[in-house]
Amino acid sequence: MLWVGMVAVTIPLATHLWLQYQSLSELQSTLPHARRAYMRKYLSLVIDKVIANYESKADAILDLPPKAFNHTYPNPDYSPMTAIDLSMVYDHFTSHQFRGARLLFAGVISGPKDPTYVTVRFFDPIACTFRYRPTMDERGAAHSASANWMAMIMVESKPSPKSIKLTVDERDPRYRIIVKPIVNESGNVVGVAGMFLKDEVFIQDYLAPAVQGSLAGSFPDEHRDVIVTLTSNDEKLLYSNQKFEGKTYEVGWPMPFIYSDWFLGIRMQKMTEEQWSQRYFITNLSFSLLTSLVLIGGIVLALRTASRSMKLSQMKADFVSNVSHELRTPLASIRVFGEFLKLGRVRDAHKIHEYGEYIETESRRLTQLINNILDFSKIESGQKTYQFEEADIEQVVTDTLKTFEIMLEQNGFRIELEKQARNLPKVIIDSNAIAQAFINLLDNAVKYSGEAKVIKVRLSHNDGFITISVSDHGIGIAKEEIEKVFEKFYRVGNSLVHDVKGSGLGLSIVKHIVEAHDGSVTIDSEPGSGTTFSIHLPCSDSQTSRSQPNQTNRGDAYLGHGLPIGDNT
Repeated sequence: MLWVGMVAVTIPLATHLWLQYQSLSELQSTLPHARRAYMRKYLSLVIDKVIANYESKADAILDLPPKAFNHTYPNPDYSPMTAIDLSMVYDHFTSHQFRGARLLFAGVISGPKDPTYVTVRFFDPIACTFRYRPTMDERGAAHSASANWMAMIMVESKPSPKSIKLTVDERDPRYRIIVKPIVNESGNVVGVAGMFLKDEVFIQDYLAPAVQGSLAGSFPDEHRDVIVTLTSNDEKLLYSNQKFEGKTYEVGWPMPFIYSDWFLGIRMQKMTEEQWSQRYFITNLSFSLLTSLVLIGGIVLALRTASRSMKLSQMKADFVSNVSHELRTPLASIRVFGEFLKLGRVRDAHKIHEYGEYIETESRRLTQLINNILDFSKIESGQKTYQFEEADIEQVVTDTLKTFEIMLEQNGFRIELEKQARNLPKVIIDSNAIAQAFINLLDNAVKYSGEAKVIKVRLSHNDGFITISVSDHGIGIAKEEIEKVFEKFYRVGNSLVHDVKGSGLGLSIVKHIVEAHDGSVTIDSEPGSGTTFSIHLPCSDSQTSRSQPNQTNRGDAYLGHGLPIGDNT
């Protein structure tokens, strides 16, 4: 079921991953172009927004009233002082403030007979005065920027409405000028207004706020990694929204209308578009692989859980069968011998005594089986308790062997007890629980000794622990199954084992009892050579955790409902 499920899931998943890989590979090759196109669109939108705002401010301050210009001719009263109404121009310039203007001017062409005299008056927006004295370069730049519109005044031409707009003169980058023709109601050009620009105002007041205000919205996940720069045509850096190293920009866009020799550029701080695309490819493919692995793992776990549940169900069925057999055997013996005694068929005192011993032995065996089942139930529900008191472990072992002696003799077994010459130290234990664990080990040795009818019991003291060892010369346990014998209902893969009936609870109860005493159980076994189970219990002088005897509920926290209890061999 596991392999069928794996194949059923893996094939479509592999197909899906392959198709996704192909799709991501194609996306990886096209994504850099798409990203650059998006960057160009972003730069275009920022520039359009900045230029539109800047142009509207410039248009407002240069929109002088036509009545301020006296352009008629012949004009016998022509004078440079009366060609432009300075008071009207002054009122307009002072009421329309624009920080981007370094110098303003107004110009007109007229004359006493022919329009041959050009009058240009300069206005200082900082000092708010017409007394500014321009340099020869400034005067020449203003006349050059206004020349086309002055010519239209001379011929009294009516330009089309679409051509009446701001024009830019950038022939000298030191003197960038915006010029606007002034048109009267008849549609004739009557004058010119212009301004010299401040480059730093355009960058600081218009471009920088537009960039900072739009990055988070256009690049929500990586706006802190975006670098926007402004450079001149000689690659001089004019503006950057943050510090960077390397090339100035990866995608550039020229400025329209004004500052046409400048480039607004954009790049990423840490990665190029190809590197970003590769990371996107690897991230998405890794996520898909991880999702597939998690899905496969979940299916495997589900199938394993189902498999374990089926095995557990079978183990429980085997447990019921084995326990039924274990209960019937002693009950049948007790019933037979009891009927013999009841009917009086046995009159020999020796036979009566022998039958009584059989009945007592089988009763003890039955009691032990029931005790194991009851203890298993208490362990599962977390209600198993112990009564601790100082005891002589040698006496506990000796008394247990004495009660077990009759059953051993009936099965032809011989016990070899080996102990140290000196007295063993006292231990704090629940004597009944330790005796039960010892009986379970003896019972286990009897069942799996095979033809070898010798069981060796050894008592020793070493490194603060007293060890009770039970050794048989039976079928043994494979190394890979040693740790599993303590699992509930587990039975090793030896076919000889399944010829032996048992409740399957003995070793799991032994493990719980010993660990509740702060001890441990070890196994030393070789297939075909026998098995040695050893119980290691701390001496009373090392059991500092039990400051008071008669303490109860020891070991409950270990098992509860999560005890990894198991079967014996």
